[in-house]
Amino acid sequence: MTTHHLQGSLFDQADQLRLGPLDGIRRTALGLGAWIDVLPGWLAGADTLFEELVSEVPWRAERRQMYDQVVDVPRLLAFYRAEDGLPHPVLSEARQALSAHYADELREPFTTAGLCYYRDGRDSVAWHGDRVGRGAREDTMVAILSVGAPRDLLLRPVRGGDSVRRPLGHGDLIVMGGSCQRTWEHCVPKTARAAGPRISVQFRPHNVR
Repeated sequence: MTTHHLQGSLFDQADQLRLGPLDGIRRTALGLGAWIDVLPGWLAGADTLFEELVSEVPWRAERRQMYDQVVDVPRLLAFYRAEDGLPHPVLSEARQALSAHYADELREPFTTAGLCYYRDGRDSVAWHGDRVGRGAREDTMVAILSVGAPRDLLLRPVRGGDSVRRPLGHGDLIVMGGSCQRTWEHCVPKTARAAGPRISVQFRPHNVR
């Protein structure tokens, strides 16, 4: 696998991986029962975690049917089920912290972890909602921890309207909640601008993909 160089952030020079408190998270109501919570820099030392995940995670490339042809998925992937050990202890700590923080609203723990490796600006994920399983019919949450260089996450209402843009990287956290997976879509678009590599870690409850 080709290694893509990460230029470290001047704001993420911590020697030790450390999660901050979640009480600084800020919520934005999107409408239609959807909301996002955002906490910049939740994980200190995130660039160190990025480098470890690049080398330790068993990344896989996928191909998918697109209309009348099979195409490469423009990012690398890994998935950890509830019974799988996560690739770094700080990710287990993050999942536990999120489960505790959102226990009253979510009423169940985050269980799985999906990882996406965006190697440069050519890697992306198209507009979608996490509607495989219960997300298609129930309010739920998807929490995303980003490590590596920032990339824009865009959100837009399914029925049309203005989009919301959030640059995420270097330990930032975003949680999409309420009806977000049903009434809104999100994407990481391709960019022609110079873009460093990024890994997103998506924590989800049981049977939400």
